[in-house]
Amino acid sequence: MSKEKELTFEQAMEELEQVVEKLEEGDVPLEEAISIYKKGMDLSRLCHTKLKSVEEQLTQILREDGELEEFAVEEE
Repeated sequence: MSKEKELTFEQAMEELEQVVEKLEEGDVPLEEAISIYKKGMDLSRLCHTKLKSVEEQLTQILREDGELEEFAVEEE
């Protein structure tokens, strides 16, 4: 899993798309499909973690005095 930690979000998403395509084809032996599925789950977690990190960064703004301030975007 250390390789996944080094991936950018875009690289992880690309690999995850390849995993999904391979599994959707349906002609993968069961043992290999399980291994591919586990890799997909790891990639999914990595993407989620990266998105969560960015979300946390975006929920803070820098005030004029240099202090960080939390803010929330109101969803419609």
